[in-house]
Amino acid sequence: MLSRTALKTPIGSLYLISHEHLLLAAGFSNFKELTNQLDKEDRAQGISEVKRLPIITDLLEDYFAGDLKALDGVSVRQPGEKFSQSAWKAMRKVSPGKTISYGELAKRAGSADAVRAAGSACARNLIALVVPCHRIVKTGGALGNYAYGLDVKEWLLRHEGALK
Repeated sequence: MLSRTALKTPIGSLYLISHEHLLLAAGFSNFKELTNQLDKEDRAQGISEVKRLPIITDLLEDYFAGDLKALDGVSVRQPGEKFSQSAWKAMRKVSPGKTISYGELAKRAGSADAVRAAGSACARNLIALVVPCHRIVKTGGALGNYAYGLDVKEWLLRHEGALK
């Protein structure tokens, strides 16, 4: 059985779905959108509403309280092709307060020519914030896109000290 909860944050509710201590989805949209993107086996388990996700909720609250490294303690799993998996791993290695370009993400994920695929991996990232696609920007520093709006991306980057 999966668990779900919504965490109140300074930028709106963060919807979370987990299996025990493994975060499967996080986003600022709604549960339906996140649930639809889970893999078939996870969706088949059913989801119960809980007040908090042990460990995960604490680490996310720590992040919003200023412990930017707290997200490193959250274990994640999401469905995706090999390149996307590599891109998501590379995103998790980008430190708070830093940004990299889509081109640099493609390189770190193992294929410097796969800039569009790197952008697609960001767009398909099911675990926003914890898999920090908000830290990926256009060459030259323009913010680029963000599924939950540029105002959210900008707030996160300011919170982390990447923007002044």
